[in-house]
Amino acid sequence: FGFFYAPLVITGLHHMSNAIDFQLVASYGGTMLWPMIALSNIAQGSAVLAMVRLQKKNARAQEVNVPACISCYLGVTEPAIFGVNLKYVFPFVCGMIGSAVAAVISVSLMVTANAVGVGGIPGILSIQPQYMIPFAIAMVAAIVIPFVLTSIVGKKKLSMTDRGLAQPEAAESAPESADQ
Repeated sequence: FGFFYAPLVITGLHHMSNAIDFQLVASYGGTMLWPMIALSNIAQGSAVLAMVRLQKKNARAQEVNVPACISCYLGVTEPAIFGVNLKYVFPFVCGMIGSAVAAVISVSLMVTANAVGVGGIPGILSIQPQYMIPFAIAMVAAIVIPFVLTSIVGKKKLSMTDRGLAQPEAAESAPESADQ
């Protein structure tokens, strides 16, 4: 689920998880699904954070990267996914990998949330108190793994222009008409 949650966001099917979470909370007093959602948000945000670092000299990219990263860390992933990660693909996949690892940690440590809450980093507020430290460990994985993977892959895949280290080639000027 940690790996496939971000693609569900693309389709809009991620909203179905709320019904599942509410039923889990009602039936069992908590949900193990919702922490993985919060971790996926963090992982996609961390991939964007790596893009912020990789494209620090590209002012145009930063206009999208920085707000997308902030919103992602606060639980709204669509600007990050559609504005940055899918544009280059590799940050999206790196975020999915980091989310999957964080989800394995979360489930292995039996992290449970009391309710569905704000996603991203503030998501720790919905975690049952006895699982806050294990969730924090999973959060570290969701931050570090996508950041490192995206940084490594981005250094190889991004062009000098994408990184802001070279000027884009100017469009060839249109030929002047004879009438001018």
